Amino acid sequence: MSLRAANLAIQRPHDARLLVVDQYGHIEHRPRTALIDLLREGDCVIANDAATLPASLAAIHERSGAPIEVRLAGRASLDPHDVQRFTAVLFGAGDFHTPTEARAAPPAVIEGDQLRLGSLRATVLCVLDHPRLVELRFEGNATSIWRTLAEQGKPVQYAHVPQALALWDVWTTIAAQPVAFESPSAGFVLDWQSVDAMRARGIDFATLTHAAGLSSTGDAALDTRLPFDEPYRIPPSTAQMIAATRARGGRVVAIGTTVVRALEHAARSDGIVHAGDGMATQQLGPGSILRVVDVIVSGTHEPDTSHYALLRAFTDTLTLQRASDELDAHRYRTHEFGDSVWIERRACAGRERHAKAFNNWSLTLPTEAI
Repeated sequence: MSLRAANLAIQRPHDARLLVVDQYGHIEHRPRTALIDLLREGDCVIANDAATLPASLAAIHERSGAPIEVRLAGRASLDPHDVQRFTAVLFGAGDFHTPTEARAAPPAVIEGDQLRLGSLRATVLCVLDHPRLVELRFEGNATSIWRTLAEQGKPVQYAHVPQALALWDVWTTIAAQPVAFESPSAGFVLDWQSVDAMRARGIDFATLTHAAGLSSTGDAALDTRLPFDEPYRIPPSTAQMIAATRARGGRVVAIGTTVVRALEHAARSDGIVHAGDGMATQQLGPGSILRVVDVIVSGTHEPDTSHYALLRAFTDTLTLQRASDELDAHRYRTHEFGDSVWIERRACAGRERHAKAFNNWSLTLPTEAI
């Protein structure tokens, strides 16, 4: 394989590239700065404005005295006051310099175990359906918990970037509320200059907030669970913009997999994006019918990742394989600081969606009316 991991924490490198896969499966290579040229008047671009939490915490497992790393991985809502309970993935001694899949296992934990994180304590409420996946409850009020996260937490990091990341490395230009467990890094393609350029060309821009989760746990069995359930919030203005875009025949362009998950979950009942809070619980893949998103802009990912699986909802396996071959041959950079892809929903997917909508509608009509 010639794919290489981007190992420098540069969000918008001058030589970043964009692999374009159109709705018919045609592939071309462009500089990532050409993203604006792929957009059309009447389109809307939706991005995730979640800021990234310092979700990696060093702790001591009090019953054994062993060091442990806690990677926060989920919570029930985006409420800033509701930070007592988290789902977390546990690791043993070590840090990001060791590849995730080679990390030592944590000590065995059981319900009621205490973890000490500096001045803060957490209780293991339960071990979920994997020995490293737990539900934790932090002691103290929201203020003390936020203080500990800010003072002691670090961004979740992987071995391909050798230098320790700071929070500003993983916050996108549009970052707002800190709710993401890993950076919604597809948003690194954006800056305010590009947003201004979109609006000058008649392209709408809006945001939603989605608690982007972990991209890897280091355990093959646990990775099959990814992505975990993730809370999101869609503002009324964003929902209205999407409705207006669809009414005028424009395309909905999602910046990142988290945006796709949120929008498709919000529209799961009737194809309409409803504003408000929700919990994205679905895993999107080749069997999924996209009801909202026409184009995804994403990072480049290996075929065994959940991010790559979601791309299979946009185009067929053969086209994705050809795209992967192109990424490989041209040595695109992978991971959060790497290059990007633009993938349009395949033409037949649109026909399937409309055919299904027609079939559902026709079932409500008398037989003689069809």
